[in-house]
Amino acid sequence: MRTRPDLTTAHWRKSTYSNGEEADCVEVGDGLPGLVPVRDSKTPTGPAVTFGAPAWTAFIDDLAR
Repeated sequence: MRTRPDLTTAHWRKSTYSNGEEADCVEVGDGLPGLVPVRDSKTPTGPAVTFGAPAWTAFIDDLAR
């Protein structure tokens, strides 16, 4: 069984890929080595999707292309 990572120490920031509108804001958590959590800024106490750092980098690289 997989355990959920502890995201309480994450430092959340609005993603540069958000469009700046209130309705479409994605936050990315920093400060968790090897892990990149992503959440909807409208529900900061809601769930977060977590990516391994290499997977996140590959995802961002694909978006840039």
